Formats: sequence, C-alpha cells, structure tokens
Amino acid sequence: MLNRIETLFAEARDLNLNRLHNDTMTIEVAYIKSLCDESKVSDFILVPFTKQEHPFEQLVKTNPVFIELNDPAKWAQTMLHGFVLLQVNQTIYMLDAARIIRNENPQTMVETVIMGPQISLSEDLIDSVNIIRSRYPSEELAIEERTVGTISKTRIHLLFDKHRVDANILSNIRCKLDRISDPFYTATGELVRSLGDRYRLFPSMIVTERPDRVCTGLEGGKVVLLLQGSMFATILPATFFDFMHAVDDDYDSFWMTRGMIVLRYLAVILTITLPALYVAIVSYNPELFRVQLTFSIAGSRSAVPYPSFVEVFIMLFMIESLIEASVRLPKYIGSTATTVGGLILGQAAQQAGLVSSIMIIVTSVVAISNFVIPVNNMSTAIRFLKYPLIVPAIFFGISGVTMGIFCYLVYLADLRSFGKPYFRIFGKSPSQNSDIGQVNQE
Repeated sequence: MLNRIETLFAEARDLNLNRLHNDTMTIEVAYIKSLCDESKVSDFILVPFTKQEHPFEQLVKTNPVFIELNDPAKWAQTMLHGFVLLQVNQTIYMLDAARIIRNENPQTMVETVIMGPQISLSEDLIDSVNIIRSRYPSEELAIEERTVGTISKTRIHLLFDKHRVDANILSNIRCKLDRISDPFYTATGELVRSLGDRYRLFPSMIVTERPDRVCTGLEGGKVVLLLQGSMFATILPATFFDFMHAVDDDYDSFWMTRGMIVLRYLAVILTITLPALYVAIVSYNPELFRVQLTFSIAGSRSAVPYPSFVEVFIMLFMIESLIEASVRLPKYIGSTATTVGGLILGQAAQQAGLVSSIMIIVTSVVAISNFVIPVNNMSTAIRFLKYPLIVPAIFFGISGVTMGIFCYLVYLADLRSFGKPYFRIFGKSPSQNSDIGQVNQE
C-alpha cells in the first residue's frame, strides 16, 4: 500500500507514510499531515498498537470508526478528504481524522436581527447539523450525504422533514444534484448557480446563515442543502414571499409584522419604478403633477444641460459605485469612505449643475428602498431590475413604464421554483405546508 501511495503523491512533501511493528504484526499507515489531526491518529492507531493491551486487528474490526476500503482507485481521493489509510493483514481501512479549521461560535454577519439568536451556521458540516438538530429536535429530520464536483468531491448534506416535505420536490432536487457536473464547489453560491439560478432574474433559492430560518424552512416542508466549507445553507424551493419575509417577523406582533411586509413591498415598487417614472414624467408626462410641483422640478433642472435619462444614469452609476465600494473596502474604513464620498459627490454634482436636486432625492429613495429587502440575493436582483425599465421610459414615457412592469409580472407569474409557483406574494402557514406534504407522501 505504501509503495502505491508514494507513487500517487510523489511530489507531496506533507505525505506521512509509516510501517509499524510490534511483537505480533506489522501495519502500514498513510495520511496527509496538513489535512489530518495527528492527535486522532495517535489516539486511534499508534497508542493502541504500541500498548498491545488487546489484539489490534480485533480492535480495528470492532471499532465503528474504522471503515473497510476495498477499492484502491479511491485511496487518493479518500486521503485528500482528511482520511487515514491503515493496512492490517492485507485489509485496508480508513479513519476519518480530518482537521477542520473554523471559527468558534460564529456570529451572524449578513442577516442581523434584534431579538433572534445571534449564532450562525458553521463551515463544518457536523457543527452545522448539531446547531440545526438542537433547534429542530424531531425524529422525522432526515439527512442524506452526497458529494458534488468532479474534482473537489465536496460533501453536502440534504436535510428535510420526512412527514412535511413534498416528495415530488425532493425527487426533483435529487435529480438535479445527480446531473450537475462542474469540477469544483467551494461556496454555496456556486451550488445555487448549478441548480438553476445561473440565468434567472429572480433567485429561486434562499441562501442564509441563520439556523432559525433553516428550522422554519424545515417546518414548512422545504429542503435544506449544507455544503462543506461554507457557513451558508440553501433553502429550496422558495417563493417571492419568502424573500420578503424577515426573521424578525416571527418574533414581532401580528399587525407590526404585516405592516413591515407591506412596507417592503412598497420599497420594492419604489426602487424598481422610481428612476423610470422620473424620466417618463419629466420628459413626456409633466401634466401628471400639480403645476407648483412641475415648476419646482423644471426650476431645479434649469441648469442641467442634458436630458433626464442621462442625469438618471449618472446618479445611478454613482450610487452603485458607492454600494460596491462599501462591500469591497476594509470594514474599518468602508463606511466612512462611502459616507463622505456620497455626501461630497452629491453636493458637488448638484452645485456644478450636473444633476438636479430632485434627482438626488430620487436616487436616495431608490438606494434606501433597496436596503429594506431582508434577503441579500433578492436585494441584488431588485437592484438590476430598474435599469431595463428606464429604456422604454426614454422612448414611450408612462406607457413604456407600464408595459415594462407588465412584462415583469408576466415573467414572475411564469416562474417555477422546483415545480412550485414562484410568484406567491402572501405566505402560507407551516401547518398547511405540512398537510400538503403528508398528502403527497400518501
């Protein structure tokens, strides 16, 4: 065994090959030091073999941590995933001794809440499953293990409640996982793209770091995917309402929750339509406003030397650049730099006559409305939707904006998320989802 492994990893300097002897037998041990926890190798192999308190071969056969591996073609891939190979009397065993580098007690960074739990999922699958099981202590929680990536062979866990999940959706997800064939998967976003979100305008899967959102999804009959090395879980299928639902909605009163949901829908409408409506009304339909407001807008634009759509594109480019800079800059200087940049650029552009004061207000409302959306991947999608709507507004005014919104609604109504209608703008209680899942199971 050692000769073959040495040939496979001829240039690997972190390869550890040992041939050990005692009074009764000889064993061979092979592992990659940078991937393995050597304390596990010592506790399970070296110490028992040296002490000889019990027959070592019998100890290996009866201990469930040692799994027999009969296929030599899997040796290299097994070792690259942190396993130790052990040869005892011509039989090869593998021992999971992977050394996982992770942060202890990770805190939520993307989806923050006021009253909910603050701990997030972990980059280690076992830790993530522990966190979820502690919050969802049901014997109906099923866990399937798979690998994705023709080269990376990244481990994933498929979690679902057996009595609540829709059998058709589960079968659809399994088929898609079997068909994906990209070589590497190192992040949850790559898996989401391969499962069908590569060319969609709207995301069909929720990517979250919060265990409470995961447990709510399991209770509602959804399927959860966990990827080794990523602290984000994927919840599927997802409807439009799921992206408008914040975790805090489960902790606030009924009327406060409904008020916040209505606010989010209004924010979505504003961030998509406001720039196009500005272009359409200023260029084609000023009669929609009262005379005083029309004169006010015309007065603020008197020093601007180009059409309204150029003004819109200038300001939207500035705000998108500031948002991107706030994400890419180091966190200690990011907020200060973008705040100062926004204030200076906005005031200077208005004083120089490049944009009107009304346009600065419109841009600010658009940016703030976009930040109201609670799920990040939907917020990013909504940011894009306002740009195609400006094009018909340039040529056709209010009629063009109306047609553009109609096309968006038709597209949303046609979308499916793993066979389920996507454009559901109102939620459904978990008990109803449970009943549907049980009917499908029967």
